[in-house]
Amino acid sequence: MTTIQKSVDVATPVRTAYNQWTQFESFPNFMEGVDEITQQTPTRTHWKTSIGGVNREFDAEITEQHPDERVAWRSVDGPSHAGVVTFHRLDDRTTRVHLQMEYEPESVTEKAGSALGVVDHRIEGDLERFKQFIEKRGAETGAWRGDVQPSPQQGTDRR
Repeated sequence: MTTIQKSVDVATPVRTAYNQWTQFESFPNFMEGVDEITQQTPTRTHWKTSIGGVNREFDAEITEQHPDERVAWRSVDGPSHAGVVTFHRLDDRTTRVHLQMEYEPESVTEKAGSALGVVDHRIEGDLERFKQFIEKRGAETGAWRGDVQPSPQQGTDRR
C-alpha cells in the first residue's frame, strides 16, 4: 500500500469547505482524471475515471462522516484504496483541508507512477483546484450534513 498525505488552506469557513466536499458529483470540476461521480445512496458513490489512458469504474463507500470534521471512505470494488479528509478551523474564514489516502497500485505503469510521485503530485493539484473552485464561488454548491458512524468491523483506525 502507498500512503499520501496532503493539505491545503482554503479561504472559507470550515462549514463551507466541508459542505462542498460532501458534493461528490462536483468532484470532476477540480479532480483531474475523474470523469463522473454518481451518488447512489447517502453513503455509496459510483466513479468513472480515466487516468493515464486507463478507464475504470468502481464504487466507493463512506465509512465515517462527521459534519465539519471528517469524511472517510474505502473502495468497494475496483482499485483498492481508502482515505480520510479532515477539516481544521484555522480562524473564522480559513480552513485547512487535509487528505490522507492509501492505495494499491495495480499495473506496472501505476507502480512506476507511484514511485515517481505522479499520484502525489496529482492529489496536490486536485486540492489546489478545490481551493480555487470553492474560493471563486464563495459558497458551496450544496451540502449533506449526515453523520455516519464507523462500523464495529473497522476498529479504531482514525487515520
